[in-house]
Amino acid sequence: MSTDTPEAPDDDAPSRAELAARVDELEDALAEATSEDDAKKMSIIATKGTLDMAYPPLILASTAAAFGYDVTVFHTFWGLEILHEERSKNLKLSSVGNPNMPVPNAVAALPGMDRVTTKMMEKKIADNDTASIEELLETSLEMGVEFQACQMTIDLMDYDEDDFYDGVTTGVGAATALRDMADADIQLLV
Repeated sequence: MSTDTPEAPDDDAPSRAELAARVDELEDALAEATSEDDAKKMSIIATKGTLDMAYPPLILASTAAAFGYDVTVFHTFWGLEILHEERSKNLKLSSVGNPNMPVPNAVAALPGMDRVTTKMMEKKIADNDTASIEELLETSLEMGVEFQACQMTIDLMDYDEDDFYDGVTTGVGAATALRDMADADIQLLV
């Protein structure tokens, strides 16, 4: 025979209503704590518009986006060439002053050598089945990467905003880029 007897209720114990209110309070606190944006952020500044320098910001941006990063790429000065729908298809590769070029500077400075080295690089890209600038840009946009065009550079260089790829954010200034960099977990200048 069991000798267990129910204990008398404790007068200090919270009521069901008090417990339910406390559970609601804790659930609200948990929802608030987890509703903050937990995504890592990456901010890239793209300043160059040559064929070889167009790839790094696009590859880094698309890769980071694939890993769940919230990515912004701010393009300024020659970096705007990457966002220009027509010009981005004709980016050149400078052979002068590039220590990794397979030609000495004296030869690289000859007329037409930039055209030769650009064709060499384009062939290497095609032979390697590497994505084009356009493909990388469009893939990045589909993945949610924000491409920003520096308004000061647009004005300075007389760009027409309609010539940029669809989805490019125009009218962005340095203050916005700095704020984005300050909030980012990773900042890169390319």
